[in-house]
Amino acid sequence: MSLHRPVGASFNASSAHYTPTYLERQWVGLFENASHPALKLALVLFIWHEVVFFGRFLPYYIMDQIPFFKKWKIQENKENTPEMYWKCVKSVIQSQLFVQLPMMLLFHPTATWLGMRFLEVPFPSWTTIALSCLFCLVVEDCYHYFAHRLMHHGPFYKYIHKLHHEFQAPFGIAAEYAHPIEVLVVGQGFFIGPVALLAMGVDMHVLTMAVWLAVRLIETVDVHAGYDFPWSIHKILPFWGGADFHDYHHMAFVGNYSSSFRWWDWIFGTDAAYNVWKAKQQEKPRSKQVVKQD
Repeated sequence: MSLHRPVGASFNASSAHYTPTYLERQWVGLFENASHPALKLALVLFIWHEVVFFGRFLPYYIMDQIPFFKKWKIQENKENTPEMYWKCVKSVIQSQLFVQLPMMLLFHPTATWLGMRFLEVPFPSWTTIALSCLFCLVVEDCYHYFAHRLMHHGPFYKYIHKLHHEFQAPFGIAAEYAHPIEVLVVGQGFFIGPVALLAMGVDMHVLTMAVWLAVRLIETVDVHAGYDFPWSIHKILPFWGGADFHDYHHMAFVGNYSSSFRWWDWIFGTDAAYNVWKAKQQEKPRSKQVVKQD
């Protein structure tokens, strides 16, 4: 049974025949008497973004400092220097503050107009949230393939996408190292899935968006991390992309345009060069010489 309550509304379990969970009470309480709910929601989502994004990158940063993990580094001969990390961090934070945060400020009025639930309970079931995130992942991957491939043509690459390819051997946070136009254009794929679900009448709540945001951030940090472990997902699900697939794109600057899966590259043959390279890699031993990236 759904119970819809606006900001500031108190719970009345006896009349509503529903007792909110602890998480639901905390969520509504967070916005109780908020004078600017759109601003507060944007700040909550922004903080959530930062915690997930940098929190997911932290283990990879630690591994970069420990020689034991070098055996799982895809481009083992290229070293990520402190100067590279710092340059990337400064650029990413600027993009997050001046591009992504304004987008989050516009999210509340736009999504409310589209019919998304924000401060109402109960939350969608975890099954609904999981299936919604899976749907969004598939839709985003489709959009990303074609938008990303477009970014490799003519002036789109020269003046926009080339910035993202500055790090030939990427590391986690380089996932958001991009031109503002690319952030705006390619980043629209994140919203297409939720809008489609709303149009289909699926129960979409901001909690679902927060989980979907975490899923997408973890996925993009992972594929830019530069590590291919024995337990990597693509070794269980062959249609999953992962760092093994995307790292080649940064190394060769072409092919492997998908963000999460491999099927669009399979269909259009844009993984052909990668398959040749992968076969050669499996035939030769790994080199021990380490060089710094330019």
